[in-house]
Order: sequence, then C-alpha cells, then structure tokens
Amino acid sequence: MLRDEVISYLGESWEATCAYISKALSTDIPLLQAVNDSLLSHSGKMLRPIVSLLVADLINGGVVPDDALRFAAAAELLHNATLLHDDVADESDTRRGEPTLRSKLGPAAAVLVGDFWLSRAVTLVVDSDHCNDVVKIFSKTLTDLAEGEMLQMEKAQDADTDEQDYFRIIYCKTASLFVVSAEAAAIATDATQEQLKAAIDYASALGTAFQIKDDILDYDGDGSLGKPVGIDLLEQKITLPLLCAMKDSPQEAQIRKMVKDIPQHPQYCEQIRKFVDGQDGVRKASLVLEEYVNKALAALEIFPQSRAKEYLSLLARYNSIRTI
Repeated sequence: MLRDEVISYLGESWEATCAYISKALSTDIPLLQAVNDSLLSHSGKMLRPIVSLLVADLINGGVVPDDALRFAAAAELLHNATLLHDDVADESDTRRGEPTLRSKLGPAAAVLVGDFWLSRAVTLVVDSDHCNDVVKIFSKTLTDLAEGEMLQMEKAQDADTDEQDYFRIIYCKTASLFVVSAEAAAIATDATQEQLKAAIDYASALGTAFQIKDDILDYDGDGSLGKPVGIDLLEQKITLPLLCAMKDSPQEAQIRKMVKDIPQHPQYCEQIRKFVDGQDGVRKASLVLEEYVNKALAALEIFPQSRAKEYLSLLARYNSIRTI
C-alpha cells in the first residue's frame, strides 16, 4: 500500500512524530489515558502528518527538522480533536468502523477529550522555535473549522447550500487541516515565499479533492470499513454530486424541499439518490475532482524531482481511485 511505503520512506521522522503524539497525550488520569490509547489504536490514515513530513522533506532536501516533527504531530492531534467534537455535533455512533467516544462515554466526555487533544496540540506548537508564526495559522485553522461547522449546520437546516457554500464548507472543515499541516512544515524549514505558496496551494487542492472524493463515495461507495453510504443525505447535507445533479434541472426546487423534509420523510433519501444517478451527478462531480487533483500536481512543479515530490504526487492522484 502507498501509505505503508511512504511511512517506510519517512522512517525515523515518522517514528519521532508518533513519539511526540504519544508523549503529548500522556496523563496520570487513568480513564483519560485509556481513552487516549484506544483512540490512537484506531487513528485512521494519518494523512495530515504524512503530508506535513513530506513537505518538510521536499523543501529541506530530505532533512526534517524537529519543529516540523512537532507540527506534524500537532496537526494530527488537532484533526482528531475536531473529529471528537464533530461526533458530538452530528450525534455519530460510529467512526472508522468503531463506536465513537460519544456513544460509549457520552457527549460530555467526547468534548472534554477533544479539548485535551486540542490543548496538547497547542502545547507542541508553543514549545517550538517557530511558535510566533505557526501559532497564528493554527489559530486561523480553528476559526475555519468552527465557521465551517456552523455554516454547514445552517445550510443543512435550510437546504439552500450552493456551490460557493459547499466549497467554503469543505475548505474550512477539511482542506484547512491539510493547509495548516503543509504551511507549518514549510515555515519549519524556512521556505522561500515561492515554496510556501506552492505548499499551501498543493495542500488546499489536495484537501479539497479528498473531501470531494469522500462526498462521491457517500453516493457511490460500497460501505466498507465502517463507512456507511448515504449518511450525508440523512444529515441533510447537500454535497457536490447532488449539486451537480441539480444544476440546470427543473426539479431543483422540489429536490431541495425533499432534502429539507428528510427528518420527517427519510424515504426521500433513496429518491434523491436515484435523481443523482439519473442526472449523472457522480460522474460530473468526478470531473471536478480531477480538476483539483491537477491543481495539486501543478503546485508541485516548482520543486525538483525527489522521492518526497513523487509521494506527494501519488497522494494527490490517489484521490481519483480510492474506494475508502
């Protein structure tokens, strides 16, 4: 698998990042430590620290400085803190095929553990040599995350999400975390302005492509690895496949009303899915996905060929073919 190959390549940098994560989460509260250990054992793909380390490697000629390790670890802690909070906001019972902390210990525990992970991420940043610059972008990311979640909630209630809303939401909730991972790594390696911009552009396009693919899989996936299909519609989220299907369709107003009425009529979900299929919404969304994959690849063009560049390119292309 590509992920395993990349982690093997990163070697000591990856091990040091994982050590920073583990140390940051160490506590003398037995329940909290048990929860932290459990969450770490189901930590997912860890794409954000992978991107962070590869960007540092790319810019710094194969050498990943200590601050880049810290920021990679902080990005992963921040990401997981947002997931814990999202599970409370969305009342989710499962994630990555496992029961959520919210479902096991209740929403209060999930929020508190999320706060703990967030605070430990901040500590990693504050203790770095590049604290002044990087703490600002972590703060901006937190703002983006909160605004994106609130905008998504507002739009779900009114079922009036348009493409501009959609791309703002997925930037705030998903792409921003890829951006902070790459931007912090670039700052840690004292990148030039050209390199910094390229890293940000790459991560923004990569994160956008990643979320578009997730939204496509919600219509076209197989429900593997604990990711059930159709959750977005049940939560009244209008994502790109549906937006593409509704574009120039005389049924748009009717479909939006059905989305708004899903809490009272969950059977509308299947009707809307058939509408998306009939209007070729998934294929149209896939074309937009390819545009963002190509934007990510184009951002890397300023860098000389290297293993890190090759892996970053492969990560971007992977969004076209992944099924989970």
